[in-house]
Amino acid sequence: MEIIAEIGQNHNGDMDLARRLIQEAKRAGADVAKFQLYDARALFPKKGNEWFDYNCRTELSRANIDMLAGECRRVGIEFMASVFDVERIAWLEHVGMRRYKIASRSIEDRTLIGAVAQTGKRVLVSLGFWQGQGLPDIVAPGGVDYLYCISKYPTPLSDLKLGSVDFGRYAGFSDHTIGIEAPMAALARGARIIEKHFTLDKTAYGPDHSGSMTPDELMALAQFRNAVQQAL
Repeated sequence: MEIIAEIGQNHNGDMDLARRLIQEAKRAGADVAKFQLYDARALFPKKGNEWFDYNCRTELSRANIDMLAGECRRVGIEFMASVFDVERIAWLEHVGMRRYKIASRSIEDRTLIGAVAQTGKRVLVSLGFWQGQGLPDIVAPGGVDYLYCISKYPTPLSDLKLGSVDFGRYAGFSDHTIGIEAPMAALARGARIIEKHFTLDKTAYGPDHSGSMTPDELMALAQFRNAVQQAL
């Protein structure tokens, strides 16, 4: 069972904060520190988007990726990123990223998914925007791990319906609820992967901070994970 600390945009464009988030994720027991790699002006609409300037400020450069991957190596935590365009796959190959993540919003981007599959590496796929029957027919030589996900920010606990999720088919759970009760429930039901946003300050400016877990919550989740592994 592994925990992905989704730093995402919660570095707010501050690379000193990004490094500290990596360090705190490792200290609190996460297995992976994950970021988001995108061209903000291509991915996010400007009109009607209150977070457009923020999205531009949190866009990571190739030099940022090199530095962040290096920091992950230094502290001993896996570096991962959701990638949103084909061009930036080369950046991640350059730093030797072990696994790829396809975000819910990219589930229908067959060009991107095909390019990621061509790396030959394992792919994690969130299904928050998936509208089809069953699971998508994504083929990747390294294998595919599907993550159950509800794309509401935050997600009410009553909308999860985790009791009906088969964690034999889904490898894990990408969580957007408040608190850590939902990922705990998923672990107890057999989820092998938990992904959840991670922050040092829930009151910080940005769309994801309020629904993220803090280092103390991550530590509690990691301790619960360890206990579940022993029990199972």
